[in-house]
Amino acid sequence: MDDIDEAIIRCVLRDARATYAEIGKEAGLSPSAAKRRLDRLVATGAIRGFSALVDPQAMAWHTEAFVEIYCKGNPTPAELTKALNDIPEVIEACTVSGAADAMLYMLARDIPHLEKAIQRVRSTAPVDRTESAIVLSRLLTRPRL
Repeated sequence: MDDIDEAIIRCVLRDARATYAEIGKEAGLSPSAAKRRLDRLVATGAIRGFSALVDPQAMAWHTEAFVEIYCKGNPTPAELTKALNDIPEVIEACTVSGAADAMLYMLARDIPHLEKAIQRVRSTAPVDRTESAIVLSRLLTRPRL
């Protein structure tokens, strides 16, 4: 990975729909060279995919919860990621130290919606049980560095 690759990655992180011309301008390449470099970054796995970031507020999802998951056996982080990937209410997922295997941050429209989403989490192969804490109010939110 060189400075050009890093410039390409910065550009698509900022806007996954950037054109090859925009990526090339950012990285100092022609559009066709930018396409070749981007394709190589995807082929090597440096870029694993592209996605849309949807504002949960636009969808009127206001119910937040932190959910600990406890797994059967010893699934790998990749297995957990695969199991949770198709549950859009899971906004973040992390493996953690302590008794739980992972911690989820979930967002839903309301309590019934959250309950259905947690049930989908529970029904995934590696999950044995969950423990949930619903957010009542946000005290402090800082931007990520």
